[in-house]
Amino acid sequence: MKNKTIGAGLLALGIGLAAGVAVAQGVSFSGNRAALLVLGSGHFDNPGADIANVRVENILTPDRQREIEAVVDRLARFRPNHVAVEWNAVDQAKLDKRYAEYRAGRYKLTADERDQLGLRLAAKLNLPRVDAVDFVGDGPGKDADYDFVGWMKTHGRAAEWTAFERQAQAQADATGARQRCTSIGDWLRYYADPNYTRLNETPYYTIARFGDARDNPGANWVGQWHARNLKIYANLAHLAGRPGDRTVVIFGAGHAPLLRAYASESGTFNVADTRDYLPSGSKRRC
Repeated sequence: MKNKTIGAGLLALGIGLAAGVAVAQGVSFSGNRAALLVLGSGHFDNPGADIANVRVENILTPDRQREIEAVVDRLARFRPNHVAVEWNAVDQAKLDKRYAEYRAGRYKLTADERDQLGLRLAAKLNLPRVDAVDFVGDGPGKDADYDFVGWMKTHGRAAEWTAFERQAQAQADATGARQRCTSIGDWLRYYADPNYTRLNETPYYTIARFGDARDNPGANWVGQWHARNLKIYANLAHLAGRPGDRTVVIFGAGHAPLLRAYASESGTFNVADTRDYLPSGSKRRC
């Protein structure tokens, strides 16, 4: 349970949102800061690793590949000198090998968005590498400290958890249905909309109430989620926090609001409005 996220497709459950996250999108550029564009995405290859999972249709079809190429072309206009992806930072060597094999024509891109967007964009810009900036690891303490599902079941609140899970998956299914009628550019624009990101953050505050005054594994879990994203922010700041640096970072959409907030509120980065660097396509026939 420590490493499960809510997923890109989960929408609101009616709880208020922390103001800092809500205002981070579209921060105006000021000073001589590094520039950052955070591209939040659904997971193209359907790993099924989240609490609620959006089912993404095959993106390797010719039509979808053309749409991805259009996205990469527009992202290139940001002129990044770094492309960073959701890949464990301690495994940079493995990513280096994949990127080198791709550029040499010996690696066929998978459906994974790190391949489809990250490797393609870096190669298009002739960058020397794709940067791994994720943190993958357990938080401090025991697994039980984060097991809010187990806590809910042993404290008479199993039905509440079941209802939360059911609604989360229903929202994920609705997002998947929307995607089937949307170009990939418009799909990514939807994920970058402040209204969507605000709604997508809300359920974390519900999970933070899955506990009591004595023992709150839900709040522990949400705190660890924030800690992971702070570590990702720190990796980005170490990598590309210098004036003149321009970075596109590609992560699951659940990460995007926090990364934008930390990057902006820290004063380290000027954060671009992602929608300014994404194409808008015609409506697809469903």
